[in-house]
Amino acid sequence: MGNNVISGKNGEDIAGKFLETKGYSILFRNYRYKKLEIDIIVRKENLLVFVEVKKRKNSKFGFPEASVSERKASLVMTAAENFIFENDWKGPIRFDIVAITGQEIVHFEDAFH
Repeated sequence: MGNNVISGKNGEDIAGKFLETKGYSILFRNYRYKKLEIDIIVRKENLLVFVEVKKRKNSKFGFPEASVSERKASLVMTAAENFIFENDWKGPIRFDIVAITGQEIVHFEDAFH
């Protein structure tokens, strides 16, 4: 595995544990639809949340959340639509970003629509 893959998995591990401490239950990690991927899908009560995880060692080249482009958000939403259809989900949904910079974790709720 390359360093980016290892770093990404490490970021997803950190984000998953962080979300669990906030009362979320992890349903899926690395959910795939065609060539699209959602990093983490969690649930808290009747809310389904699709989470994009971004990790950087530092903010020298900007904050990780800034790297979620409109195109990336659109791709995540397309994969989420498929997940909702496959699982006949009828409840509310949300799209979040968990940004990790060094040791700092920031959870952006309702980050895109």
